[in-house]
Amino acid sequence: MADTQALWKPSHKQVATSQLARFYQTVSTRHPELPDHYDYAALHRWSISHSEEFWTAVWSFFDLKGEPGAVALKHGDAMPGAKWFPHARLNFAENLLRRRDAHIALVERGEDGRRHHISYETLYQHTARFAAYLQQQGVKKGDRVAGFLPNCHHAVVAMLATASLGAVWSSCSPDFGFSGVLDRFEQIQPSVLIGCNGYVYGGKSIDTREQLARIQNALPSLQACVIIDYRPALTPPENMQPWHDIVNASLPVPPLKFEPLAFDDPLYILYSSGTTGKPKCIVHGVGGTLLQHVKELGLHTNVTDNDCLFYYTTCGWMMWNWLVSGLALGATLVLYDGSPFHPCQTQLIDIAQDEGIYYFGASAKYYAACEKFGLTPARTHQLKPLRTLLSTGSPLAHESFDYLYREFKHDVCVSSISGGTDIVSCFALGNPTLPVYRGELQCIGLGMDVDFVDETGQSLPAGKGELICRKPFPSMPTGFWNDPDGKRYHNAYFERFTGYWAHGDYGERVIHTQPDQHGIIIHGRSDAVLNPGGVRIGTAEIYRQVEKIDEVFECIAVGQQWQDDVRIVLFVRLRDQLTLDDTLCAHIRQMIRSNTTPRHVPAKIIQVADIPKTLSGKMVELAVRSVIHGEDVQNKDALANPEALDNFRDIAELNS
Repeated sequence: MADTQALWKPSHKQVATSQLARFYQTVSTRHPELPDHYDYAALHRWSISHSEEFWTAVWSFFDLKGEPGAVALKHGDAMPGAKWFPHARLNFAENLLRRRDAHIALVERGEDGRRHHISYETLYQHTARFAAYLQQQGVKKGDRVAGFLPNCHHAVVAMLATASLGAVWSSCSPDFGFSGVLDRFEQIQPSVLIGCNGYVYGGKSIDTREQLARIQNALPSLQACVIIDYRPALTPPENMQPWHDIVNASLPVPPLKFEPLAFDDPLYILYSSGTTGKPKCIVHGVGGTLLQHVKELGLHTNVTDNDCLFYYTTCGWMMWNWLVSGLALGATLVLYDGSPFHPCQTQLIDIAQDEGIYYFGASAKYYAACEKFGLTPARTHQLKPLRTLLSTGSPLAHESFDYLYREFKHDVCVSSISGGTDIVSCFALGNPTLPVYRGELQCIGLGMDVDFVDETGQSLPAGKGELICRKPFPSMPTGFWNDPDGKRYHNAYFERFTGYWAHGDYGERVIHTQPDQHGIIIHGRSDAVLNPGGVRIGTAEIYRQVEKIDEVFECIAVGQQWQDDVRIVLFVRLRDQLTLDDTLCAHIRQMIRSNTTPRHVPAKIIQVADIPKTLSGKMVELAVRSVIHGEDVQNKDALANPEALDNFRDIAELNS
């Protein structure tokens, strides 16, 4: 049982005024089985045992537009196969466009200094004009509209217009290679493509016109292609419709009609990383996405209509979809396009100060890099409005928690969150009413029956195991695109533990001395778990120790088949101008041995110039493992830096 001291605790006032506490008060008056005082653990248990009442209460609490119908759940024992709100009618865009006043909806920032904002009223008008254009192109319910776009307001407008018609939105960021885009969009056959003529990253202006034209020519399903003049110096091609001509403010605002949809009608198509094969096209429904997102943003993050929300993301990562749902709560969203460390290392922190951001989100790797750069925002910036720091993409190291409280802000809720593209949401995440402990996600999400099990599926009250979910939840995918019998969908999540969702994460539950306080630690992806001598080791356990060492900028650990066993190989990327030597190797090994076990100590430590990552910044252990074993890596266009794989080929040291 853990008894570590909390890094942060909410005040009595913070708890009492939170939306979670108000939600609790609302449901406890109708459900006497709940204690008469606020109790998150009791609320979570109730949300699992009374899931129909819970999700109905979420719909009511946030006053979502639409009709939920008389039945909340049908076939509730089926996993998969459960049907949430089978008689509901609603529209996603209508719920995100409820606010139509002069309040700022979107602030667009760029690394080149660009700043642009639009109000909720203007957002509605642009959406109405673009929806009318899509209708003119014949777009209707169920058709696909694809975006090849930076993180800009145009992407939000295009998505909302698509959703208003009952069509399906799917997007990639413009840093995807041609094959990577085609691997995704060719599967879904979009009717309309929206792209940009260029973008800026790391101080470089990248022209995307030729690539956009290649994509257009390779998709015979397209009825139209719209181009955004994102880099004004680049003349758009003649055979593409300019965005400005469609949303021109001099044009009248047509009536915006919201197509009423079923709860499970498709809203988004997201994609798996595609590093182990052609990307899976994961379909997410209208109602499940909306209901889950307002729960997570409104209750678990405490976002309200007076708040400013930011997440560093691209249109090719599910955190963009999560961020955009903040419009349903009437918040101001800050969109950023470009490198997080250009033109200066404090770029995003400068924006947090300038915009008065309340909720600031980035990847765990971003925060680790900030520490390596020696950034000290608590001393260099005014971040008084900042209430919550959000982190995802990979486990946030224990030491990163220390750094954030020491150098970012001491009176802030650090919310490490974990879920994924598969569920377009979280299994475990933050909580404004609970303490924060080093290395832990604060709680399991409401309505999510999460457990950790051993390899036979037996529950583990303590110790490391596979993360599963025992009961259905609304944001489960409605299926995979072009998977009519559901076999690929079933094999992806339900084949390993029959009747349960197996997410592919490796972690554990942490029980604190405070009554009913259960934190979560995620140790990495279960398919990347190391297994030397039959002992399962999460890669995050090693990364945590190595990243303490100043000389190491980042690292990646994989298992190499060796002499009828597996040995751990650690690759390190050092700070500029540094070289790995015996002294540093010994220091790394001692750091790991002293803080973990001898089993964690790598057999080999090898310096590399760069480490391959996905376009959302996640390291790809499986791809590196394939390379060192001489196997092919498919779909390299899914990587931000595929050339980094060459660092791992034909390494002589791995032959001894």
